Amino acid sequence: MSTEALKPPARRGRLSLYLDLIRWDRPAGWLLLLWPTLGALWFAADGFPGWHLLAVFVLGTILMRSAGCCINDVADRDFDRHVKRTSRRPVTSGAVSVKEALALGAALALVAFGLVLTTNAPTIAWSFAALAITLAYPFAKRFVSLPQAVLGVAFSVGIPMAFSAVREGAVPAMAAWLLLGNLGWVLAYDTEYAMVDRDDDLHIGIKTSAITFGRFDVAAVMVSYGVFLVIWGAMGWQAALGWPFAIGVIAAIAQAIWHWRLIRGRTRDGCFTAFRHNHWLGFTVFAGIVAGYLVRS
Repeated sequence: MSTEALKPPARRGRLSLYLDLIRWDRPAGWLLLLWPTLGALWFAADGFPGWHLLAVFVLGTILMRSAGCCINDVADRDFDRHVKRTSRRPVTSGAVSVKEALALGAALALVAFGLVLTTNAPTIAWSFAALAITLAYPFAKRFVSLPQAVLGVAFSVGIPMAFSAVREGAVPAMAAWLLLGNLGWVLAYDTEYAMVDRDDDLHIGIKTSAITFGRFDVAAVMVSYGVFLVIWGAMGWQAALGWPFAIGVIAAIAQAIWHWRLIRGRTRDGCFTAFRHNHWLGFTVFAGIVAGYLVRS
């Protein structure tokens, strides 16, 4: 045996650990948050919202998603060590301390808040609500049968914030409908995610939608997709986005059907693949919105 094989593995640098903590190499999480937020921004501005607000919401989304990962991993560190997929996360494995993770999360949230300060007072007020929900979500699975619904609210607050930022604090009924539709999408993809870990979660004793829905889990996912696509489709029709948006919605429906084929067997690999590819479904709807406004103008 060579001497190289006998050497202990090299210690990872702090930056590498911090990037792992915020899931930097797995952008699907913040993309799931980004597409509906940007879609709402386009609806609110009736087209391109301007570079300032685009930068604020793109960077703010990435920063807050990263901060949320820090908080979530601290809250779930005792649960994660019992789940094969999450047992090596930096906080759970002890590579990053609880204080370090919380400090990093706080720093990222402060930078995001600095971006919000460049908007207006009502949007700043909305940001406090967003922070409160972000802090509450990691603990929801201990008490709520559908913690994915709480995540849905956390992942949808960017919608009213977008309208508030564009329209000087005004948040119309359209924003509420978009938020409701997005709740359906979050429930769909996070139930797929929960289906991956259902056996581990049952053993640990935490609550998830996959456990609550039981044998109706696949049906619940598909109904949730339907809620999202019907409501957002109706909002696009109301905005007269025409055939480009219709093509985007049809493409998203095709993806949802593919996801059904992936999850109907309830295999870990199939459910995880469906979850990981959801950001493409969201991007398809957003691309339809952008294209619709471009053609309409």
